[in-house]
Amino acid sequence: MEITAGMVKDLRERTGAGMMDCKKALMETNGDVEKAIEYLREKGLAKAAKKAGRLASEGIVDAYIHGNGRIGVLVEVNIETDFAAKNQEFRTFVKDIAMQIAAMSPRYVRREEVPAEEIEKEREILKAQAMNEGKPEHIAEKIVAGRIDKFFNEVCLLEQPFIKDSDKTVEQVLQEKIAQIGENINIRRFVRFEMGEGLEKKEENFAEEVMKQIK
Repeated sequence: MEITAGMVKDLRERTGAGMMDCKKALMETNGDVEKAIEYLREKGLAKAAKKAGRLASEGIVDAYIHGNGRIGVLVEVNIETDFAAKNQEFRTFVKDIAMQIAAMSPRYVRREEVPAEEIEKEREILKAQAMNEGKPEHIAEKIVAGRIDKFFNEVCLLEQPFIKDSDKTVEQVLQEKIAQIGENINIRRFVRFEMGEGLEKKEENFAEEVMKQIK
C-alpha cells in the first residue's frame, strides 16, 4: 500500500510523533492508522511525543573539536529541568549530536527551517535534471517529489542517518531519549566551523575521520 504524505500528517497530528517515525509505523502496519498508533505507543514514541509541547528551557551548550582544531561545533540542546541537564545519558546524547554535526555537516536542524527560496531553487534544479534525463514533465514532477526528500535528508540534522546507528534517524534517537529520560528535549541550534572553509584546499573526508574516533 502506498503511504501518502496526508496519511503521515494525519498520524503525526494524532500522536505527535516525528514525521519519519509516523511514516515507518504506517509502512510497518501496511497503512492501518490504528495499528500504527499502537506501534508508536509500543515503541514509546507516542508517549515521548506528548512531552514535545512542554517547555524545555534548561540544557547545555556543548562543543566538539575534531582533528587538531580542523572542525569545531557548538550545539545547544534544551531539556526541561536543570537536574535532567546533568543526567549522563543526556550529556552523552548532546556529545553524539555535536559529533553528528561535525561528521555530516547539516545546515539546519529541521526541514521547517529551510528557506522557501532554497527549496524552490532545489526543486528547479531537480526538475531540470529529470528533464535532461528525457523524462516527460508530469513524470519529472513526481521524480522531484521523491528527490526533494533526499535533499532534506542531507541538509536537515533530524532527518540524517545517526552516525552510531545508520538504521535510525537522528529524530528517532531523539524521541528514544525523550522516552528514556522522561522530559522533552529540543535540539535548538548549532554552528559548525571548518578550518579554511570557502578557501581552496585538498579534499578531505571528515565524516570518515569522525567515525574512526567513535569506534
